[in-house]
Amino acid sequence: MFQYQREAAIEEDREDLIGLLKMRFESLEPEVIEAIYQLDDFETIERLILVGANAPDFKTFLEELEEGKGTFKIVGERFNPLENMPENGDADGRQ
Repeated sequence: MFQYQREAAIEEDREDLIGLLKMRFESLEPEVIEAIYQLDDFETIERLILVGANAPDFKTFLEELEEGKGTFKIVGERFNPLENMPENGDADGRQ
């Protein structure tokens, strides 16, 4: 892969991650967006996309964002997005 293709792909993954987080958690602080834009490793960004999709809350995502490269521990009840869901519908109260 050429350098410009790699950079474009990383930029697209960053935007996907930001979009996912905004969809799940509504708004993002500028510091979080800045931290995401500083990521330059495919594996880390892809791991964070999985974390963002499965973390039950934003705090859990932030903990994983701070872990940096080389960590991949998306297991256990900590990443059960259904754990905090109300019994009769999804998190926003719909049925």
